[in-house]
Amino acid sequence: MRLRKIKNALEHLTVNTAYFIPNPQDFKGNWKKVFNNSNPIHIEIGCGKGKFIKELAKLNPNINYIAIEKYDSVLLRAMEKIEEEMMPNLKLALLDASQLTDYFSEGEVSLIYINFSDPWPKSAHAKRRLTYKTFLASYEQVLSASGAIYQKTDNRKFFEYSLESFSENGWKISKVSLDLHQDLDFFNIPTEFEEKWSKLGPIYRLEARKNG
Repeated sequence: MRLRKIKNALEHLTVNTAYFIPNPQDFKGNWKKVFNNSNPIHIEIGCGKGKFIKELAKLNPNINYIAIEKYDSVLLRAMEKIEEEMMPNLKLALLDASQLTDYFSEGEVSLIYINFSDPWPKSAHAKRRLTYKTFLASYEQVLSASGAIYQKTDNRKFFEYSLESFSENGWKISKVSLDLHQDLDFFNIPTEFEEKWSKLGPIYRLEARKNG
């Protein structure tokens, strides 16, 4: 679900430079300058209202987090939640997942989270899925040698598609859950979407790593 368009959302975002990065292209290969350290970088593609990434940042002060969103209205809602607490290891950027290689250098990212992205169920729209081969190729480029992708979804068909796509494109599936909320082997921070809809069915999760 997409939030209603908020008038002047981008203008409101640019006011808060403590969290919002208005010119992320300027830091390609040098994100350590943004955080003033060389800690690992984890990014969430499609951060929604920000609950997931906010909780991660609180729990892991020695990891730098970047919440990525392509809709300014959604990112503004995330910032409103995040700015309730001071977290120097969390930043927000307005950009599209298809442009990751324009903003991050080879090997600059350690982990990518993809939570409840649009499954694009029609076959004609497969290229828009965030686990389609072209997206996987860009993730592979920006991830470090030991980099990984963690994906969560409530859509079984999309999950099965993702498993196949990762495997067919040279990724190693290292961990899978077919019912995350009943699986004690996984630590989980629920997103807002997850809290609202998980009662309707299981949540699926996978971890995929670069092969080689």
